[in-house]
Amino acid sequence: MTVRHILIDDQNSLHRELPIYRTGQVGAVRLSDGEYKVYDSLEINARDYAALFHYGVIELLNALPFISESKNGLDSWDEAFLASANIEAMTGILDKSIENIAGKSPERIMLGWQDDPEPVAYWREIDPASTLDLLRKLRDFAAKAADGGYDLEFIL
Repeated sequence: MTVRHILIDDQNSLHRELPIYRTGQVGAVRLSDGEYKVYDSLEINARDYAALFHYGVIELLNALPFISESKNGLDSWDEAFLASANIEAMTGILDKSIENIAGKSPERIMLGWQDDPEPVAYWREIDPASTLDLLRKLRDFAAKAADGGYDLEFIL
């Protein structure tokens, strides 16, 4: 059996329509607001989204008490909230993740596969330098949110 390998290309509209193509967003919100409002946000591109899972950052962050409808904490295809009081612990986890990723080389990772209608493996190139940049931005974004009394909403 021959498995076709597809390297995800962010410029290819057909690839962006695949269910395996995921991006995310982190928003500064107030859980105590009567109406939902996002005060600020940080986008997570598809490469860094995949890298956050590959490098185990999402798994480490799940040590925190995220609130999610699915009760899965912080997870793909989900929305989760982190109360402002827990953001300092989050920034510590991000700092450790930055240390762990520093010095790594770009690589290709498998995002998923299918057997039908034909065997296909989906791959993505990730760049640790880009992921480190995102983690630093996320750390600063989270610290700013905490200073303003905001909670965080992760849409993954």
